[in-house]
Amino acid sequence: MSRTRQLSRRIDARPSSDGDGVRIHRIGGREVSAVFDPFLMLDEIRSADGSDYIGGFPPHPHRGFETVTYMLHGRMRHEDHLGNRGLLSDGGVQWMTAGRGVIHSEMPEQSDGLLHGFQLWLNLPAAEKMRPADYADYSAGQLPRVPVAGGEVRVIAGRFAGVASPVVTGTTAPLYLDLRLEPGAALAVPVPARQQASLYVYEGATGELAARQLGIYTDGDTLALHAGPEGVRALLLAGTPLREPVHQYGPFVMNSMTEIEQAIDDYNSGRLTAA
Repeated sequence: MSRTRQLSRRIDARPSSDGDGVRIHRIGGREVSAVFDPFLMLDEIRSADGSDYIGGFPPHPHRGFETVTYMLHGRMRHEDHLGNRGLLSDGGVQWMTAGRGVIHSEMPEQSDGLLHGFQLWLNLPAAEKMRPADYADYSAGQLPRVPVAGGEVRVIAGRFAGVASPVVTGTTAPLYLDLRLEPGAALAVPVPARQQASLYVYEGATGELAARQLGIYTDGDTLALHAGPEGVRALLLAGTPLREPVHQYGPFVMNSMTEIEQAIDDYNSGRLTAA
């Protein structure tokens, strides 16, 4: 028998800045990661003022998790220590596995106009935190769009209505959907019962969540959405919880403080990205 998930908690995105003064709204912190598992953090950047983002994110390290960057509007250039170089533009997605270590930069390739996108941090299980770094880019045309009554679902990762994304994922088997519903429309999204489910509203509202709010849901196998009078655009995020200790120090996410200290020492000594 199907069980509809119920909203258990609302979390507001907070204004913040990162990189070289880039203005963002962030869902994150220790308390958030405890209920967001296997996800760690979600950032939204949205501005048509180049001074809010032109500094970008100069070279910086990561270890122990994955980043998923989804651009709705605008262009962002990725470069890393492995020689990878890619350009994300409208509707594109980058899935980067930091693993043992990566040093990369993410820089806007525009000085004005709307830049709107998201970066999701997805934790890696302890057994995979030191795997080799890797990344893949997917263009807008590679990501399926599924029409639904009163809207559309874009399948960024996982599967919806029998349609699968080409994005290759790992142990946590994440479901990542971009939902668009017209005013008053309703949609029931199947979500595996073993997974934690959440919804981030970035435009409009549902009957329970306003824009820039993340909803955390109870157990069940279906998440039911009802668009507000202005319609809604939202990211549905679900994944298999790792239920492992999380220790984070800036760009490093490990399972113990000893591992964090090792990551810092490896970075300072140039060993972070060593084979």
